[in-house]
Amino acid sequence: MSWVILIVSGVLEAVWATALGKSEGFSRLWPTVVFGVALVASMGGLAWAMRDISTGTAYAVWVGIGASLTVAYAMITGDEAFSIVKMLLILGLVACVVGLKLVGEH
Repeated sequence: MSWVILIVSGVLEAVWATALGKSEGFSRLWPTVVFGVALVASMGGLAWAMRDISTGTAYAVWVGIGASLTVAYAMITGDEAFSIVKMLLILGLVACVVGLKLVGEH
């Protein structure tokens, strides 16, 4: 269950990171609200998952999921230019996250 919570928390990290960018320095209400809610839920889930998963592994997986999804979303929406190199690097990051899961605690 800790791994499921960690994955959901990583997805929420991408949500809050994207909302933070859209909040324009907390000057727009709804992106700011989404940021706050997603941040609290993401951090809470990370903390919960770290009861069973080591800090280093949990944090690396959480950041990897969040970073990958944030960049992928930005490329899909056109906020960031798409490139094959970026896509390959994201896939490499995902492979590393999967590798941490495979060699980490179960």
